[in-house]
Amino acid sequence: MKRLIEVLANIWKIEELKNRILITLGFLVVYRIGAQVVLPGIDPVQLSQLTSKTSGGGLLGVLNMFTGGAFANASVFALGIMPYISASIVVQLMGIAVPYLQKLQKEGESGRRRINQITRWLTIGICVFQAPAYLYSLGALGVPESAFVLGKGLGFMVPSVIILVTGTIFAMWLGEKITDKGIGNGISLLITVGIVATLPMSFAQEFVSRVTENNGGPIVIVIETMVWIGINAICILLVMAVRQIPVQYARRTASGGIDKNQIGARQYIPLKLNASGVMPIIFAQALMFVPSSMGSLLGSDSGLGQWLQASFSDIFGLWYNILFAVLIIVFTYFYTAITVPTNKMADDLKRSGGFVPGVRPGTETADFLDRIMSQITFPGSLFLAAVAVLPAVVFHLFGMQQGWALFYGGTSLLIMVGVAIDTIQQINAYLLNRHYDGLMKTGSKRNKTAGN
Repeated sequence: MKRLIEVLANIWKIEELKNRILITLGFLVVYRIGAQVVLPGIDPVQLSQLTSKTSGGGLLGVLNMFTGGAFANASVFALGIMPYISASIVVQLMGIAVPYLQKLQKEGESGRRRINQITRWLTIGICVFQAPAYLYSLGALGVPESAFVLGKGLGFMVPSVIILVTGTIFAMWLGEKITDKGIGNGISLLITVGIVATLPMSFAQEFVSRVTENNGGPIVIVIETMVWIGINAICILLVMAVRQIPVQYARRTASGGIDKNQIGARQYIPLKLNASGVMPIIFAQALMFVPSSMGSLLGSDSGLGQWLQASFSDIFGLWYNILFAVLIIVFTYFYTAITVPTNKMADDLKRSGGFVPGVRPGTETADFLDRIMSQITFPGSLFLAAVAVLPAVVFHLFGMQQGWALFYGGTSLLIMVGVAIDTIQQINAYLLNRHYDGLMKTGSKRNKTAGN
């Protein structure tokens, strides 16, 4: 505890880090306030039925979790940041087949800015379709007609669509500003804050179910909490695990050249077991709304439509979790391939006089690194998929409340752990650069690392 207080004091001493943290917290507070602001023309008192339908799990519960309760509040942020995530998925998938996007990906910073601009415009296009669908679905979700003070005419629909689109664009802007001016990945932090906001209510529902309804008692709550902490530890190991590839560098001569006959100290290339982070989970979750939507379009008269709605509307169902796991594995390989440039790593090694022992520099090194990444990505993707479907397992085996079961792995837990570690690592880097003890290493380990 004493060391934690010292670390917090050191954070406060670094002016740039302190300002970044305060900016991040300020933007997150703005986002949470916006999630409570109800759309003009809707009576918030009559939204209880919508709240009850989104608090019991299911696809609506997941969507409400990602928006931090804004979906159930009919808030100006009701669409959340998911349209931007969907647009990012589409742009990245198109980058494989569209030559123009492939060219932009190779143009460095200018190309990245252009791709971001395309993603923003696509986000607006997705919002224009999702906003009216959300407003029209409120009646089917239990919101009575009397809740619409101005009715459902154009006088209500047009301004509400504009507000919902603007809310998503504003949330996207907040996320980008957090990334640029704050600490951590802004988009991921917005999702994490929304998830954490639902955690106390989910735990309270589980506590009431176990204690007041004589469904196991306090001892079951204690056991569930211990298991939850253990699963958190496993997820941390998953996110932090690396495979170290040994690298040696030729010693440089006094004139600055490279003496290939003299070998320098051995170093390592850390290849992460889960190099793609939480993005496969987010991508897969965004696409899991497609099957049930297709079933709705086909209608209940169609046998296929009925099966799609029944099978993929239940997030704890068998077919839902099978497809979810497959998508996670696929996206893990896809995202790892586009974020880990093995060819560039091999070229950088060759230019700096480094080499992997027993492997020729250049193309063979790139092939070697690519093969190692494929080998470690396979178990990493399986582990990621297993953790993602764990909520369905504990729900059926132990009879937990749906909202609480979602935190036993799945999207929510992996996103929280991944984002927390990423943010702590960035804070840690600031502390170590200023010669302070970091959050994730003891002082002795830091000094030993620096000495090496």
